[in-house]
Amino acid sequence: MIGFLIGNPSYPTYQVFLGVLIAAVLTASLMPMFIRLMKSGGIGQQIRADGPQRHLIKQGTPTMGGLVMLVCVVLTCIIMVPWTPDMTCAMIAMLLTGSLGLADDIASVAHKRSLGLTPAQKMVGLVAISVAFCLAAVNWVGIPPTVRFPGGFFIDLGIFTTTVGSGPGAIQIPWLYMLFVFLLMAGLSNAVNLTDGLDGLAGGTVLMAMLGMGMVAFGYGELPLAVFAASIAGACIGFLWHNCYPASIFMGDTGSLALGAAFAACGVLTKTEVTSLVMGGLFVVEALSVIIQVLWFKKTGNRVFLMAPIHHHFEKMGWSENKVVIRFWIISAAFTALGFALYFQLG
Repeated sequence: MIGFLIGNPSYPTYQVFLGVLIAAVLTASLMPMFIRLMKSGGIGQQIRADGPQRHLIKQGTPTMGGLVMLVCVVLTCIIMVPWTPDMTCAMIAMLLTGSLGLADDIASVAHKRSLGLTPAQKMVGLVAISVAFCLAAVNWVGIPPTVRFPGGFFIDLGIFTTTVGSGPGAIQIPWLYMLFVFLLMAGLSNAVNLTDGLDGLAGGTVLMAMLGMGMVAFGYGELPLAVFAASIAGACIGFLWHNCYPASIFMGDTGSLALGAAFAACGVLTKTEVTSLVMGGLFVVEALSVIIQVLWFKKTGNRVFLMAPIHHHFEKMGWSENKVVIRFWIISAAFTALGFALYFQLG
C-alpha cells in the first residue's frame, strides 16, 4: 500500500497524525478551486427566510463543500492504510450518505429553496443505507449485535435474528440491532445536519468528535479505522480555513449527513454506540432542541426556545455568531472528553 511509502507501520500513532495532516492540507488546498467553480456556476446556498435576519447576507454563498471533504478523506485513506473490512464499511456508509446529501443539495439549488429532498425521501435513503451497513458490519466484519454500556454490562439485541441461507454464505439479520443501528445512524446524520447552521459550527464540533473517535478506534486496535476518523478530523481542519466567519463555502447536506453517518459507523464498529452519543453530545442537544420545540408548540402553541436548533436561540438572545460557535466548540470538546473517559469503563 502507498501508506507504507510515507508512514512507517511500526509507529501507528505517526500514521494517525499524518492522516490528519494530509487530509487537512488536501482539503485546504483543493477548496479554493471548488469555490471558484461554484461561483462561476452561480451555485449557492439558499437561506431560511424565517432564520435570523443577519443570515440573509449569506444567500448565494457556495455550498456542497462537503464533496471536497469526502474526496480528500478517500484519498488520504488510499495513501495511508490498507482497506480493512471495518474501514471499508465505514467509508461506504459515509459516501452513500454523502450521495444522499448531494442529491438534497442539488435539489435545493435547482429549486432555489432552503429545502431539497422531502423528509420521506431522506428517510427512505437513510433506512436503506443503515440496513445495508448493519448487515455488512454483522456478517462481513463480524460485529456482535450487542450494545455495551459503561460499567461492563451490555444488552444483546441479537435475540431476534433470522438466518438466510446456510453454511459460510449464511446471512444473519438481527432485527432489533438493525433497528438500533438505523436510529443511531439516521439520528446522528440529521443531528449533525441540524448543527450545520453557523459558520464553522459543524466543522469544529465534528472535528472534536472525530478526534475522540479516532483515539477510541486506535485503542480498540483498529488502525485503519483510526486513520479514517483522523482523516475526517483533518478534512474538517482544512474546511474550517474557508468556512470560518465569514464563510466562503458551506459543507451542505453533502458534508453534514455524511459526517454524521461516519461518526455513527465508527461507534458501531468500535462497539461504542452508547459512549459515541456522549462524545457527540452537542449534536444530541441540537436535535433534542428541535424535537422539544416542535412537540411543545404543537401541544401549547408556545415555544420553549426563541428559535430552534438551539444555536439560533442564543443568536436571538443577542450573542454574536462567533461567540455561539466558539462556546459550542468548548462544549463539544467537553462532551468528547467525557465520552472518551467513559470508553475506559466499557469493560
